[in-house]
Amino acid sequence: MPERRTVAVSSIAPHRPFADTLVDGVLRMQGASAAALAGGLIIVPNNRARTAVIEAFVRRSEKGLLLPRIVAIGDPELNERIGGALDPMGGETIPPAIDPIERELLIAKLLHDMDAIADGSMVMTIRLAADMARVIDQLAIEGKSLRDLKKVDDSSLSDHWDKALQIVADVLKRWPKICEARGVVDLSVRRNRLLGALANRWRDAPPKGFVIAAGISMTAPVVAQLLRVIAQMPNGQVVLAGLDLSLADDAWEALISEDRALETHPQYHLRLLLDRMGVSRALVEDWSGGKAAARNEARAQAVSHAMAPAAFTPEWEALPPEQRRLKGVHALTLPTAADEAQVIALALRQAIETPEHRAALITPNRQLANRVSTLLKRWSIRADDSAGQPLSALPEGTLLLALADGVAAGFDPASLLGILKHPLVAKGETRLAWLDGTRAVDLALRGPKPRSGLGGITHLVESKGSDAAQAWWGEASEPILAYEATAMTAVGLGQHLNALVECATALAGEGLWAGAEGRAASQLLADLLAAEAGGTLALNVQDFAAFLRFQFDRLAVRPPEGGHPRIAIWGLLEAKLQSVDFAVLGGLNEGDWPQAYAPDPWLAPALRHQLNMPGLDYRIGVAAHDLVSAMGTASLLLTRAERNEAGPTTPSRFWLRLNTLAKGFDAPELNLAALARALDHAQGPRARRPVFAPPIADRPRKISVTQVETLRADPYAYYARAMLGLEALKRPGEEPDGAWRGTFLHAILADWGEDGFKPGALIPLLRKGFDDSALHPVVQALWLPRFEEAAESFIAFVEEGRAEGRVPIKTEHRGEIARGGVTLHGRADRIDRMPDGRLAIVDYKTGAPPDKKKTEAGFALQLGLLGKIADEKGFADVVGNARVFEHWSQGRIKSDPYGYFKSALVKEGPASEPESFAEFAMSFFNDVLDQYLLGDEPFIAKLHPDYAFSDYDHLMRYEEWRGRDV
Repeated sequence: MPERRTVAVSSIAPHRPFADTLVDGVLRMQGASAAALAGGLIIVPNNRARTAVIEAFVRRSEKGLLLPRIVAIGDPELNERIGGALDPMGGETIPPAIDPIERELLIAKLLHDMDAIADGSMVMTIRLAADMARVIDQLAIEGKSLRDLKKVDDSSLSDHWDKALQIVADVLKRWPKICEARGVVDLSVRRNRLLGALANRWRDAPPKGFVIAAGISMTAPVVAQLLRVIAQMPNGQVVLAGLDLSLADDAWEALISEDRALETHPQYHLRLLLDRMGVSRALVEDWSGGKAAARNEARAQAVSHAMAPAAFTPEWEALPPEQRRLKGVHALTLPTAADEAQVIALALRQAIETPEHRAALITPNRQLANRVSTLLKRWSIRADDSAGQPLSALPEGTLLLALADGVAAGFDPASLLGILKHPLVAKGETRLAWLDGTRAVDLALRGPKPRSGLGGITHLVESKGSDAAQAWWGEASEPILAYEATAMTAVGLGQHLNALVECATALAGEGLWAGAEGRAASQLLADLLAAEAGGTLALNVQDFAAFLRFQFDRLAVRPPEGGHPRIAIWGLLEAKLQSVDFAVLGGLNEGDWPQAYAPDPWLAPALRHQLNMPGLDYRIGVAAHDLVSAMGTASLLLTRAERNEAGPTTPSRFWLRLNTLAKGFDAPELNLAALARALDHAQGPRARRPVFAPPIADRPRKISVTQVETLRADPYAYYARAMLGLEALKRPGEEPDGAWRGTFLHAILADWGEDGFKPGALIPLLRKGFDDSALHPVVQALWLPRFEEAAESFIAFVEEGRAEGRVPIKTEHRGEIARGGVTLHGRADRIDRMPDGRLAIVDYKTGAPPDKKKTEAGFALQLGLLGKIADEKGFADVVGNARVFEHWSQGRIKSDPYGYFKSALVKEGPASEPESFAEFAMSFFNDVLDQYLLGDEPFIAKLHPDYAFSDYDHLMRYEEWRGRDV
């Protein structure tokens, strides 16, 4: 005999659009009475659901309707408070809720004063305070107190968890007193009191109009109590979303058994809610609605089978084919996350080709959502992305974080230029002049990193910058210099915030705080300042930068509604109770759907179980229910990527269940993957490889000895530099490379030569060169000892040579000769006169000299060509034949001291004899002379890649053309 219905509880199946079905039922029950409708109250879980229900009423309004009051109970996950319509009018006065940010800072200070975080920075303490705040809320929501915590059996806990439990107990003991002293309560406590008071009022005096609680699935005991009261009221009704009335009784009972709870099941939280309401599932009826079109009911049954508890999955094999089909569901596995986003954007664009059809992407993966939103703009579609973006990813947030990170990192050149070039800085009429000044400073900052702080930057600009750079920097740097000075001495959060706001406003103007993003940043900083008024948190610049990023990462800025009317992008929370004609469920990989949640650092899983509190698996069950609800959409596309930015991915457990039940997904009728690739595929004839072959008359008539090697190995690099005048800039603040070390060493050794190569002069010159306040201390500490040791070796080599009659006669000496109307010129680092009157050509190196293979292949020609210039009397004031060719290196061989010399000659062949070495080098020069300077050979990139080290590959599009004949 069926149970007698004593409560009014219904459910709307997933294969029906929730809001439309709810509204149809309400209109059917209230009939044509406008007064009855206007006197009613509908309670929904959040503001998004409220909007969905209002839109459903509008769609049914026809000649007009007086809407009932529609109030959001407030979703804690969305930081929503209870709608004001539910506040008591008189009776018990409930203290206001403490601001969440102020609460976290106070808890952080409490943990710090308790010495609860061993060896933890203040930022780590604040992060753990946020976790502690969540634990306090969860305990309050579940109706647990310090007394319940003291009753748990902690005998089996490890020392770590036992200590964490003691800290939680101490905080729970002290925290209420802190709140009482401030005249506030936790938001969760206030919510409990409000809902509890509302339940008591309605139990004693129910409202005259109808009351419907629609789509609420929160399992908090006080929510369950309120829902039971509503269900028992004469005009009350509880309408659940997606309760599976067809699930077998034994499977339903298995969700909560004596030994364990199946928290990962999509029906678990609804089962828990009904149990706490004291309502049997047998009493729940189907809310059929009226005109709202039912979708594929057979598919809903198949999805229910797919999500069955593990013990019941063997029954899948006994199911007939029609009960396993997922009609209207298609799926695609794409190679990469970028491909997935492209396919989703194309699918959404295709869906709205059908008039009045609405489409949505539902995904918890924010990167995927952002990519799809960006790709839709190619069709001028601005999707309504209701989940928003973290403030840290928006321009206003990036500027504020760049300033905080910059002062924390000592304003290295790259971070400073990022601030100066930020799109919000100097926005408006002065932007072009600002960028001109920034570029001038940029050129001065190219090269090795200066000393930390803006002092090093200023010294670099004053020593290397142009007059324009120095003048502009002197004025533009004032707000940043003031910020650095204040931040470096600030100790409290308030001081840091005020200095940051003042600097950011000076750089970007008041427009920084305009718009949804600017207002969100302004409100957050104002909340932080207000919270700081309650107590000082000691933060250094590094702690403040990390703290600010932590706060910005957590704040999702949801843009105002008003995007494309028929395309939306929803997160899982925002998608609840929404409905469209076509949906893409994207990012169906493990770790995304369901998401990977960080464990609670305060309450051990065993303690949560003892306290009958939801564990981490509870969220997996809710995510499963979100998927099941979305599977009710009329037309569906499921997508996942085999790889993302982190590497290979694993299909979601939900994907695997659905695929296994259906014995494979159906592919979409259109080959979306091929269409997506075709979108960016160039049409028409294939372009031919460009040929750079200027007329002979326009080719250079002067070439240096070092350029000959470049022309042989990489003709295009020579063309780009010698003919186009292009030269790569150093990166700002980069580590000293071989070119910098070579320029530095050559300059010091040249000064030594001008001083007559005196033994005691080189080391002081080195130290003077490194005694530069613009150089970073790490560069000084790393390279000065090596250079000094190499200098000692060089001094010894010179003195040994002098003792044998070898005398240095020229340093940094230039010479040239002519061939076929082309001048070959070069500069010898040093020229020595040997005892027999012949010349020695010396080349200084900071790294290893060329090896035998490179020399024989004709890619180490510098010394040989300089020898040829000497032989033909191309060096002024120097007469003699060059017969000694040496590389003097600042490096070392194995564990030998720094500094050694090596002959450029090899053991065998034409490059082995002093008399033929210059002619050997000249033969290669004659070849490039005939081909490229006097001939019409095109300048091709990297003819000999093993010896080509070019900064011009991207200009030649070398990777694109490599291996192609045309």
